[in-house]
Amino acid sequence: MTYTIQQIAAALGAEAVGDTALTITRAAEPAMAGPEDLALAMSPQYGDALAQGKARAAILWPEADWQAMGLAAAIFTPRPRRAMAGLTALMDPGQEFAPGIHPNAVIDPTAQIGADVSIGPFSVIGANVQIGARSVIGPHCHVGAHAVLGEDAQLREMVSLGARVRIGDRFIAQPGARIGADGFSFVTPEVSGAENVRKTMGDIGDAQAQSWTRIHSLGGVEIGDDVEVGANSTVDSGTIRATMIGNGTKLDNLVHVGHNTRVGRDCLLCGQVGVSGSVDIGNNVVLGGQVGVVDNIFIGDGVVAGGGTKILSNVPAGRAVMGYPAIKMQTHTEIYKAQRRLPRVLRDVAALKNAVFNRDSND
Repeated sequence: MTYTIQQIAAALGAEAVGDTALTITRAAEPAMAGPEDLALAMSPQYGDALAQGKARAAILWPEADWQAMGLAAAIFTPRPRRAMAGLTALMDPGQEFAPGIHPNAVIDPTAQIGADVSIGPFSVIGANVQIGARSVIGPHCHVGAHAVLGEDAQLREMVSLGARVRIGDRFIAQPGARIGADGFSFVTPEVSGAENVRKTMGDIGDAQAQSWTRIHSLGGVEIGDDVEVGANSTVDSGTIRATMIGNGTKLDNLVHVGHNTRVGRDCLLCGQVGVSGSVDIGNNVVLGGQVGVVDNIFIGDGVVAGGGTKILSNVPAGRAVMGYPAIKMQTHTEIYKAQRRLPRVLRDVAALKNAVFNRDSND
């Protein structure tokens, strides 16, 4: 695929200068860009790297002196990083799955397949499934009975949707995503040691060793529009009601969302986030990498949790938290600074004790 600078600028809603008829075949980092590449020098720190490459055109930060950089053309945008979204969408060739339904796909005769749907080899579509128009089901996927998948969805290879899962339009699932596995719910005949520990924070009491009995998952999973789920991520079915994920929310790779949890709109759950069951997460929440969330709590709208945070209690709307257990980010930073000073403080205390004891002995 080739594009002129003018075509790219028009697609991005950006300003183009210089030789706007110049053609581009791909995007590249400044130092590695060739004559037919569009260099992505979106801030001054990348400007010097242009001299190491051979790019004739670049996306630049506002007010950059493109002519002094020896460029034949440039694209300017007030928010360069956001331009990456439009540029990559324009130039992404996709997975190039073949159109139509592969003869090795297994499709139940009761399934309703929309117009222009692509289904890859060895994929299985269950009974009474509904798949919206223009959706792409990659190879080795499974869509369980009575599942509903909206229009323009994309399932990469080896994605599975469990029975009775309901998903909106423009859903994207990366390889190995699992939607609608059973929830992790088990119970013992009598009160268990784990329950006593939860109450006492350390004492198992008189609980005896017991076997676990499975609680089945009668609820499904409901996912809104424009949701993305990363590779090898899992969203468990609810016990009675559905586990829910709101419109526009994005899950990174290796994210786990437990049964009965409700995630709001436009949230980001980054890599290796683990959310326990029955958690209510508000809108526009960001959970950094490896954040853990205990069960049966709420996280308010707009909360931001730094990487590695362990959230053990409710978090009010708008708060930035960090640490284990999660506390206000500013407080955590102060504690961290104090911890770094502890060795020096201890040396000072030892010196003071030594001075005091020596004075007492001299007296």
